[in-house]
Amino acid sequence: MNSIKQNLRFFENQYQSVYSYIGGADEAGRGPLAGPVVSAIVILNPDKIDERINDSKKIKPALRSILSEVIKNQAVAYGIGAADPAEIDTINIFQATRLAFYRAYLNMRIKPDFLLTDAILIPSIPLPQKAIIKGDSKSFSIAAASILAKVHRDKIMEQYADEFPQYGFKKHKGYPVRAHIEAIQKYGICRIHRVTFRPIKNDKN
Repeated sequence: MNSIKQNLRFFENQYQSVYSYIGGADEAGRGPLAGPVVSAIVILNPDKIDERINDSKKIKPALRSILSEVIKNQAVAYGIGAADPAEIDTINIFQATRLAFYRAYLNMRIKPDFLLTDAILIPSIPLPQKAIIKGDSKSFSIAAASILAKVHRDKIMEQYADEFPQYGFKKHKGYPVRAHIEAIQKYGICRIHRVTFRPIKNDKN
């Protein structure tokens, strides 16, 4: 195993003698102007880790989709949760992300007894936790969660693209790229836009 992949096992190796089920947690969709924020928690089987797993942002979409299924099939357990745009606007994106993590936790068949997270602590989940800066590039478990969250959210946004074809959601997934902003200026917002996010917020004031 090369040194980079060995480093991705560092935190799991550090805690596996103390905890039976180490979960990795990550999210997708904090920055977009539209759509939900999606969080995932994964307990990997240490004997069945696909070494292609990495930070979802570093993996091409086709491989992400393949790895998402591999992770689901080989993990000890996983859970996915989401918070919708109305919840994001009501409680803010940070708290909505935490809410999505809590929902992911509730959706797990087997619960972790320790949690590695990507730079966020989740008080509603009653477990010891370690928040790791850029954790999705430092832990297989967090990277696996990043893949599940990203693939799940992308599928949601592709469904919305069929309902709202004028915005180009299939391509940019709701992120604030120029084409998306120009579409908002031309067509206005739809029900999945986050009205507390700039520049939408600025336009409404």
